[in-house]
Amino acid sequence: MYALLDCNSFFCSVEKVFHPGFQGKPLCVLSNNDGCIVALTPEAKALGLRRGDPIFKVQDIVQKHQVAVFSSNLQLYAAMSKRVFSIVRKMIPATEVYSIDECFCTLDGYGKFHDMERLMRSVVHRIQLYTDIPVSVGIAPTKTLAKVASRFAKKYAGYQGVCMIDNEEKRKKALQHTDLGDIWGIGRQTLGKLVSLQVCSPWDFSEKSAPWVRSHLYKPGIQTWMELNGKPSIETSIPANRSLCTSKSFGTMVNDLPSLRAAVASFASSCANKLRAQHSVAGAVTVFLFTNRFRQDLQQYFGSDMAVMSVLSSDTLEITRTALRILDRIYRPGIWYKKAGVVLTDIHMGNVVQQNLFDTITNRPSRGKLMQVIDDINHRYGIKTLRMSVEGTEKEQPWKSRSLYRSPNYLTDIHEILTVGS
Repeated sequence: MYALLDCNSFFCSVEKVFHPGFQGKPLCVLSNNDGCIVALTPEAKALGLRRGDPIFKVQDIVQKHQVAVFSSNLQLYAAMSKRVFSIVRKMIPATEVYSIDECFCTLDGYGKFHDMERLMRSVVHRIQLYTDIPVSVGIAPTKTLAKVASRFAKKYAGYQGVCMIDNEEKRKKALQHTDLGDIWGIGRQTLGKLVSLQVCSPWDFSEKSAPWVRSHLYKPGIQTWMELNGKPSIETSIPANRSLCTSKSFGTMVNDLPSLRAAVASFASSCANKLRAQHSVAGAVTVFLFTNRFRQDLQQYFGSDMAVMSVLSSDTLEITRTALRILDRIYRPGIWYKKAGVVLTDIHMGNVVQQNLFDTITNRPSRGKLMQVIDDINHRYGIKTLRMSVEGTEKEQPWKSRSLYRSPNYLTDIHEILTVGS
């Protein structure tokens, strides 16, 4: 049996933890540069707001109903996510984090000694007690069915946070009362194909024969069909990325090279940190620049170039220097830029690296230890505690994303720690 633990409206729930006055009131969280709504509470949905709405188009609703608006603070959300999943791991060691607000727990063998519903309710209760984050749990023989069960646990209060599909009757009822498009693994194209074949519900799909499924769908669709029939078929362990990208739309357009160098250096540093987190190295660096395509009154330009490093590396200094050399080649003066990004490709595991006889870096082992020390300090004291001088301080950079409604980093920044009273 598998359990899917899903934090309810996670971004909004984190904001409400530190702003308890908004409990039961409409609240939404915005995307990068305070552009669109990316998360919202049921109270906000009841007002007609929807995920993806540009905030400037719904300002009348926001102001009329006094909807609380927050800028995204992924650093705060990641810190809270880490706390939630550490609680889960202490109670269910076989836990696999799937996303910032979801994890799968393997419950094989627990049924012999525990009432699994009661066990998972105790997990829900402990998370609520320690973090004040509401959680829903679905329990089922497969991960896809566990996802279905978690939706029922979230939707109906009678389940008390935990819904279990453990027999044929419950499976049939759950699939008959779930929309086909809500099934994990059924995307837009697959949904359209199934509907054209007169498949109208997950239950209809699960009732199809194996030859029919194999004749109409590819491997992912076949795996989903098997999962809906209670046969585990999907592996959710996250493989190392084959490419890594860090990019950002600027809060204010920039046209000077120093500002662009600071932005590209910051993005390259983030990419290198991601590489080391997955124990990988990269062989190629790409840098790109965009103008604002909506500003037809300004000169339009898209610049991009790639460079191959002599040795596969995850060294921040080496990757950043390569990225800055590319930037110098593609930069055009007099143009206003809206977005920049760094992409790392040719990624391999870092345990085996082919050396180069003409490598100009002669102290790679020492540099590797330096990177480890930098990572340890940044993980302990907060992202970008140690940074390259070329990056500057992001708060002082004109390219910094707009975040007029961002909450402080209560959990990771000693200067923004929560204070009580005055």
